[in-house]
Amino acid sequence: MAKAKPVNYVDNKTFYKHLVDYQGEARAAEAAGEEKPRVTKEIGLAVYQIANRLATKPNFSGYPFKEEMVSDGIENAIDAVLKFKPEKSENPFAYFTQIIYYAFLRRIDREKKMLLTKKKYYEHKYVNQELADYSLAGRDQVHTVETFLQNDYMDNLEKSYEEKKQAKEDAKNEKLQ
Repeated sequence: MAKAKPVNYVDNKTFYKHLVDYQGEARAAEAAGEEKPRVTKEIGLAVYQIANRLATKPNFSGYPFKEEMVSDGIENAIDAVLKFKPEKSENPFAYFTQIIYYAFLRRIDREKKMLLTKKKYYEHKYVNQELADYSLAGRDQVHTVETFLQNDYMDNLEKSYEEKKQAKEDAKNEKLQ
């Protein structure tokens, strides 16, 4: 019995053909001084499917902001439709997968920075006792709320950002010398 050929969710040859056709139309419209046409449904669907399938991979599975990752990936991929060079490669699937992958990484990095900012904000508030209950202000002693915002994940995150910051400063100082 012959092995069944796997059915891919995005057909690379068809995707390539649609991209080349669209790029031809867009460049013709640009040369004529007209507005570029919208990206076709076929291209949009392929980009959407790539982004959604990539979001199901194990390295992106545990994030609560997965929808934002997919949205960023789709946006970046649609921005890059005219940047794809058919003469260099006939594999638009790999090209757009890489674009979406790096959009995911940028979103994860932004969310980690936001988490670190929130942590620093709450630490500052608790240290200054600004979050203490205002109704206790008339009493002799105000009890502060103990927080345990510190954990290994946050410590490692903070440490990695400090190391990146130091590396940038070192590189900048090295350029100046």
